[in-house]
Amino acid sequence: MATTAKLYSLSLNNTNTYLIATVFIVGNLLLPQLAHLVPQGGFIFLPIYFFTLIAAYKYGIHVGLLTAILSPLANNLIFGMPPAAVLPAIIIKSAILAVAAATAAKHFGKVSLLGILLAIITYQVIGTGIEWAMTQNFMAAVQDFRIGVPGMLIQLIGGYFVLKALAKV
Repeated sequence: MATTAKLYSLSLNNTNTYLIATVFIVGNLLLPQLAHLVPQGGFIFLPIYFFTLIAAYKYGIHVGLLTAILSPLANNLIFGMPPAAVLPAIIIKSAILAVAAATAAKHFGKVSLLGILLAIITYQVIGTGIEWAMTQNFMAAVQDFRIGVPGMLIQLIGGYFVLKALAKV
């Protein structure tokens, strides 16, 4: 399933890059608050990554990386979540997702379930390896695969439909 879409690659000297990133950062502030209403909702739904995926796939690497890095930092400063101890791993995974999603969008040139899936698999596999190396704790590193599969499915299906809805924008 794929649909044609306007995909962008906004540069850092474009004011729209920062305005659009701000919108996605706000989304990444609000969605985790909703997810945390469910016990272990952050671990299950992986909400901090959702708008990073959309931002990078639709608007390119710069919007994606701004969203990926600033969302977890803002969440930590405002809400204390994610905790500082896991912040480096989440920022690294977010940045990998931004690069993977922007790369997939550029490669496929359209909203593609396969492209989104590859971006998700890429950030999870590489991110898990890096987190394992950082923490020396295999079980903590594979937590997303143990209980975060619903979140990855939301990223895949929800991401596809949000990107499809944004296709004309």
